[in-house]
Amino acid sequence: MDRWEQLFIKCQNCTKCGLHTNRSKVVIGRGNPSSSLMFVGEGPGEQEDLKGLPFVGPAGKLLDLLLESLYFKQDEYYIANVVKCRPPNNREPYDEEAQACLEFLREQFILIRPKIIVCLGAVAAKYLIDKDIKITQDRGTWINKKGCWMMPTFHPAALLRDPSKKPAAFEDMRKVRMKYDELCRNCK
Repeated sequence: MDRWEQLFIKCQNCTKCGLHTNRSKVVIGRGNPSSSLMFVGEGPGEQEDLKGLPFVGPAGKLLDLLLESLYFKQDEYYIANVVKCRPPNNREPYDEEAQACLEFLREQFILIRPKIIVCLGAVAAKYLIDKDIKITQDRGTWINKKGCWMMPTFHPAALLRDPSKKPAAFEDMRKVRMKYDELCRNCK
């Protein structure tokens, strides 16, 4: 059994917080687990919970479209979430829920070893970059943590709620494309 299978089994059997009681499926990730680029959101929504994959609902379709527009191929990135089970009514995960799941996300980081992590939304940025981060103010800026480049940006769901944020998000993703080209030209 490889480490990915072990991680999946641990997530599948997890009962550390109350989110497990209502889940349909554990949502671990999708994409290339050998990629140098990783996107992290806050948690699964309804479609993700049903399919067992992150970012497959309306926000995920927008993210895919945005990445395609910048010529990212699906084998160039991996997508995960802070929590692996859907919070009720798509609310933000409570701190104790996020803390319970962070060990799984850390294990994903260890297995993937990304050079670039894009935090999709304030929740992901809070747990990965800084608890006091302000997404509107701090989005689009690079932070280097232990040799990994991290950037907070708007969550795609925020762009669906407020389309006026789309140009800023596109500019952030353009920066991601440039950083990826700079660091990962020969990564494959």
